[in-house]
Amino acid sequence: MSTIHFRSEGQVAFLTIKSPPANALSTAILEDIDQRLTEIEQANDVKAIVLQGEGKFFSAGADIKEFTSLQESSDYASLSRKGQVLFDRIEHFQVPVIAAIHGAALGGGLELAMACHMRIVGKEAKLGMPEINLGIIPGFAGTQRLPQYVGIPKAYEMILTGTILSGEEAHFYGLANTVCSDDEVHAEAEKMATGIAQKSKLSINQIMKLIPYAKSSQFNQGAEAEATAFGDIFGTEDASEGIKAFLEKRTPKFRDK
Repeated sequence: MSTIHFRSEGQVAFLTIKSPPANALSTAILEDIDQRLTEIEQANDVKAIVLQGEGKFFSAGADIKEFTSLQESSDYASLSRKGQVLFDRIEHFQVPVIAAIHGAALGGGLELAMACHMRIVGKEAKLGMPEINLGIIPGFAGTQRLPQYVGIPKAYEMILTGTILSGEEAHFYGLANTVCSDDEVHAEAEKMATGIAQKSKLSINQIMKLIPYAKSSQFNQGAEAEATAFGDIFGTEDASEGIKAFLEKRTPKFRDK
């Protein structure tokens, strides 16, 4: 059963994450998103995509329980790279992707949203990268994308402290294109997508190819270093304690080991 519901209206496609209660990003969800993108690519009639979450959240993070099934550092590094490849595909996709964020986009959920080309955010939504609270680090190129939106100093603060931004704060710092009331998020995203779909597909495709040139050539190096570090961190006692504490809903006791 697919975790990503697909529907289209005219030349706008809607991809909805359906994995209650938190829409946590599991390997299955990542694979389903990838498959849906392939279907859209092959159909070649979609001009804009809205990516959204069903229920209370856009996505409250990666699937931490799935992490506990991995054993070796190389397994974690491989998981990180797999997510990075998909998110890189989204960022370089020929069709613009708009993230409609309500409830929360945390950790891997925010990394997914940042890979999209535009973000519509609810005022009460919560956006952040709280991985450090679990004794781990972002793994889907979050350390590389976040500074591009909020600046280097704010990225340090958010990642090192686990600071959570409201939708309004995310808009202020440049992480969101538009902020609106939470119940208007999906309508606003659809409005933007419909406006784009009225334009020439030839022009859209060229723009989607050109804007990524503005990205630093060091991005890929940084993302690879992040994947390696992601694997290394999961081999530590602190990571084990942090994840265990998260699952047991208690405060972790880190020993810096």
